[in-house]
Amino acid sequence: MRKFACFGKKLQHLCNQSFHKYMSSTFQVLVRRVNSFCVQLGYFLSLSFLGFLALKFSKPRAASSVSLPLKDLDVFFTSVSAATVSSMSTVEMEVFSNFQLIVMTILMFGGGEVFISMIGLYLTRSNLRSGSKTIESKSLDSARDDRVTQCAKSDWKSFSCPVVNDKPTSVRSLELQSVPTEYNDKTVADPEKGPVVVTDFPCDAHLKYNSVRCLGLVVLIFLLVAHVLGSSLVTAYISTVPSAREVLRNKGISIQTFSVFTIVSTFANCGFVPTNENMMVFKNNSGILLLLIPHILFGNTLYPTCLRLILQALEKATRREEFTYILRNWREIGYTHLLPSMHSWFLGLTVLVFIVVQLVLFCSMEWRSDVMEGMSPYQKLVGALFQTVNSRHTGESVFDISTISPAILVLFVIMM
Repeated sequence: MRKFACFGKKLQHLCNQSFHKYMSSTFQVLVRRVNSFCVQLGYFLSLSFLGFLALKFSKPRAASSVSLPLKDLDVFFTSVSAATVSSMSTVEMEVFSNFQLIVMTILMFGGGEVFISMIGLYLTRSNLRSGSKTIESKSLDSARDDRVTQCAKSDWKSFSCPVVNDKPTSVRSLELQSVPTEYNDKTVADPEKGPVVVTDFPCDAHLKYNSVRCLGLVVLIFLLVAHVLGSSLVTAYISTVPSAREVLRNKGISIQTFSVFTIVSTFANCGFVPTNENMMVFKNNSGILLLLIPHILFGNTLYPTCLRLILQALEKATRREEFTYILRNWREIGYTHLLPSMHSWFLGLTVLVFIVVQLVLFCSMEWRSDVMEGMSPYQKLVGALFQTVNSRHTGESVFDISTISPAILVLFVIMM
């Protein structure tokens, strides 16, 4: 009975492995053969539909002014807006319950540009792995055929072709002569049968695969650190500042939910905030605005510059050839956010120049206006910086846009 039980477990394990490999290979084949636009379209449609179902079958806040169930069109529009990080909504944000805010957080995270690019790296790595296996299979078959032919045509009939790992070796390998091939043939000494030729993957294919794998890991760690660190800092700030904590307490919003939701929305450049007034209720809390500004930039225009800085630091710290390959062969990697060194610095400089120009013009025209009434000079400066940074990125607002002068609105339109 024990033998039968052991046999059953092994059979089940084999079936599970076979099913997993079958599904993985099927998914890779579909991704390679289907157009990338269709893949992304299907991804966003599926994500939006799942978000719609989750929002539809969950109840809004009991304390909200909405007594009737939300309309399906409004819910679907909100789900699509969150998944595509467009931050357009026909429903007030304070209507959504804590669970619905969590659902929207997942939608924004899954639709963020950095996360989507990380999925692209994973698909690239899968294609490289399957391509390497195809190259290995073809190279082994070709090498085996060539070696059998060489053994058959050899005049040294006294020698038989030794076999190592079921692969016949060539006579040239017995003579210790190098065999030039395009698949990196190497002569390896066997203690029993002498030197044999072993065919490996091309070195560039191995290095490229490992480089894409390392790059994907770097992007994943960067994504997680940015969200975890940002959420922790926002939570700590709100918990220690009474005025900010009082705002959320009066609105019945959890501090943890607000922190995670806002950081995910800011990093993904969506612009959703759990409050109806967006960030205007925190215009006097300069600390939280300063915490959000780096996430606005690093999740959008400064991401390529930040990524190159991280890769250069890792190259110097680890001395690994993968990071050197990534920095020198950015075009072969195929990661669109990985720019050449000079382009990355020019991009960072351009972003900073645009921010400074907007900040100077905004402060010169709105410093004494009703928009900044009741704020200290420090709060005005931080609020103006937050507003100018958001004009080209997230879309969060710390001032009432309707009260800003038309000239500044035209400036924002040009910068967008």
